[in-house]
Amino acid sequence: MTKNYSVRTDLALEERERFESDQVEISGVILEEDYDESSETRITRVIIETENGAKAMGKPAGTYLTLESPALAVPDEEEQMRISEKIRDCISELLRKNFEAKEGKEEEDLSILVVGLGNRNITPDALGPCVADHLNVTRHIIREYGKYAMGVEHAKLVSAIVPGVMGQTGMETTEIVRGIVRETRPDLVIAVDALAARNSRRLNRTIQIADTGIHPGSGVGNYRNGMTKESLGVPVIGIGVPTVVDGATIVHDAIAHLLENLEESEMEEFLQELITPRLHSMFVTPKDVDETVKYLSFTISEGLNTAFGEI
Repeated sequence: MTKNYSVRTDLALEERERFESDQVEISGVILEEDYDESSETRITRVIIETENGAKAMGKPAGTYLTLESPALAVPDEEEQMRISEKIRDCISELLRKNFEAKEGKEEEDLSILVVGLGNRNITPDALGPCVADHLNVTRHIIREYGKYAMGVEHAKLVSAIVPGVMGQTGMETTEIVRGIVRETRPDLVIAVDALAARNSRRLNRTIQIADTGIHPGSGVGNYRNGMTKESLGVPVIGIGVPTVVDGATIVHDAIAHLLENLEESEMEEFLQELITPRLHSMFVTPKDVDETVKYLSFTISEGLNTAFGEI
């Protein structure tokens, strides 16, 4: 790895793997893994417990659940429904662990705001808006006709918003969402966004669900204000799928593989000359990303819909 070359990734799992390659243990960071051999599905928990661990990882303290499955890239309805159930379980796990219901309110009657982050006009960045399109929103029905209009004793008020990006609105996304939270007073915000990965094999095959909120655009170098419990005043769960990888990363990995027999200093010097600043502004996405985003957004929305029915 060159001195001036920085890994761009939104995945806590990939940050943890970076230390594993150097055989370094991180104090205050726990790694747990569950693997289902029959479905080839792996769920990894990266739990950052201390401030020192957060500083080493470059991520806020909290729990990061990473679901990996080759079936995510397969447009098979049965497989996608199975993954939706896994997403439901991950969301429910984080809610049970972190969410504190308001005093005097039944847990089944929570108000939840889902924020679909990203630019609908740019396919790799359209995951959040597409997920919002498929959600079963109920807030308007319950406020108008009461919770019994849903046919159940307890019903959650689910609302959704697609705030766009600053280039479209002239406003920080967090500013928009903060105003909505102040007006509608949800108990919980769930933010869905497209992410950037370090490893191209994880593109469209990985879902990260974290209780630390989300920082729109951080993976591609567009650092915006984070949507967190501190900035919004309510718990925030972030859900994301990596849809792009840094172009410089692909070049770095390919050349490093070819030159792996060179001395470390020689390889670093060569890569430093090869990986120019122009490559760091280039991001690569799979050619079938338009189709993939469509069915992945449906898979995630189904996971959310079923989770809202069981919280």
